[in-house]
Amino acid sequence: MPIIALVGSPNVGKSVTFGRLTGQYAAVSNYPGTTVEVARGRARLGDLTFEVVDTPGMYSLLPITEEERVARSILISERLAVVLHVVDAKNLERMLPFTLQLLEAGLPVVLNLNLMDEAERLGIKLDLEALERRLGTPVVGTTATSGRGLEELRRRLYERGSGQPCPD
Repeated sequence: MPIIALVGSPNVGKSVTFGRLTGQYAAVSNYPGTTVEVARGRARLGDLTFEVVDTPGMYSLLPITEEERVARSILISERLAVVLHVVDAKNLERMLPFTLQLLEAGLPVVLNLNLMDEAERLGIKLDLEALERRLGTPVVGTTATSGRGLEELRRRLYERGSGQPCPD
């Protein structure tokens, strides 16, 4: 089963996004050899079922905390179809260095600019298409709490994870 790993710093909406993708199929367990919890579930995207892993919060591929070591271990040891980097759209400048690390590591990234409603309320305008062209990876804007942008996110995850256009 192809695997999607959700990564990002704390408080960007990874767990809400995980819940939106997996529904009620989540199972939380400790990562082997640690007390760090990792949630795993399943998401039906297009005609495929993906395993979805909600990793602990991390800021870079250079781990400092035990949580970051666990998240990095998942990125390195699992055969990932997609790495979904969930970021706070209000703080994109601060979050993009980690996106670049993931891309430079050769990981199959989809960038999810979450909290788009909050960014818009602050007058922040983001050109997602230009960002996608510059990064060379899919970029999707969402508000996970309301479900806004989730269908587009599901489509882009399917396409990145399967290498095929999403069936309707």
